[in-house]
Amino acid sequence: MGFASLKPDVYWVGAIDWAIRDFHGYITPKGSTYNNYLILDEEPTLIDGVKLEFVDESIGNIKSLIEPARIKHLVVNHIEPDHGGGLSRLLALMPKATVYCTQKGKEGLSRYHDISGWDIKVVKTGERLKIGRRTLQFIETPMVHWPDSMMTLCLEEGILFSQDGFGQHLASSQRFDDEFVACASEAEIEDSVWDYYANILMPFGGIIKNKIEEISKLGVPIGMIAPDHGVIWRKRPEKVLGMYLDMANGKADERVVIIYDTMWGGTARMAQPIMEGLKDEGMDTRVMKLRATPLSVAIKEFWRARGCLLGSPTLNNNLFPYVGEFLIYLKGLRPKDRIVSAFGSYGWAGGAVKLAMEEFRNMKLEVYPETPTVNYRPNPEEQRACYEFGQKFARATREFHKRFL
Repeated sequence: MGFASLKPDVYWVGAIDWAIRDFHGYITPKGSTYNNYLILDEEPTLIDGVKLEFVDESIGNIKSLIEPARIKHLVVNHIEPDHGGGLSRLLALMPKATVYCTQKGKEGLSRYHDISGWDIKVVKTGERLKIGRRTLQFIETPMVHWPDSMMTLCLEEGILFSQDGFGQHLASSQRFDDEFVACASEAEIEDSVWDYYANILMPFGGIIKNKIEEISKLGVPIGMIAPDHGVIWRKRPEKVLGMYLDMANGKADERVVIIYDTMWGGTARMAQPIMEGLKDEGMDTRVMKLRATPLSVAIKEFWRARGCLLGSPTLNNNLFPYVGEFLIYLKGLRPKDRIVSAFGSYGWAGGAVKLAMEEFRNMKLEVYPETPTVNYRPNPEEQRACYEFGQKFARATREFHKRFL
């Protein structure tokens, strides 16, 4: 039996994906889970589906608890294929089930499935569904992180079924936060939250803050948060709520991350003395070469640090491709409250550093104006200048960080 009990008659019936390493371009070295939930009440209710490749696993878990044909309601909080891909298979076994989703959810489902025979009820924020002893309340959360998204609150149990909010890409045999921490560590689960937020939810911080406030105004104590990926927060739901509020408010460590790539070693030879200057000024520092680092990891480290220095050689009067890819990815996430600058080497003509700085200005980040560049590779005098640049950027980052304390 693969199911897990959240509370009496409330079950996780999802699937664990131990092997996934690429989630639409987001590298997932720890795998993931596809969580859906079954509530056994007078009118049995399934909340969310799973990825099509894992629907048989979920169906097996459901059948361990109930004959699927008895399920009366299917709540679709989010239509993205990692949750909605298996819905047609599920509904074929649940012929009497009514589907609950937002208007955008209904429109999207029609693009992924033949919904002509489905009984679909469009719901809005505040609407409730009585399923017996329990009542479900729907909360629209558009753009957290698709237009169709919503969350569902079980009022009597205090469980928030939060779809992609508060999740993590984390495959584990432990279903709950306290179990995971006991077997692994607090730091690992926190890192997974940071990673997930930075790569998926970073652009939506303002919306997230508003929705957390909206949920708190309902006056229903949230005793458990059950997301569609990763562990379920049963022991300390307030921890992940606090982390999300911090991240939505732009919280960062007093740290500088150097993210770079290099062609013939010139830019790498600049990164080393810059790092030493930062370190000698007392600034915590990370150094990441893009070709040796998944983009999603580089983005996470960017988001955790208050300052970033981006290093690129010039290729054909342009950014080095791996650095350009990073900037395109970062731009889409709409970062804020970070101080940045760029450095790099060039051969017969420059251009990469200027282009990087233009991108940073377009993102409306705090731009530190000094931008070291060298021809081919730095000589001892230029290495000394890079060291001093690191010192100055450390001081500038420290002053900028004070604005957020």
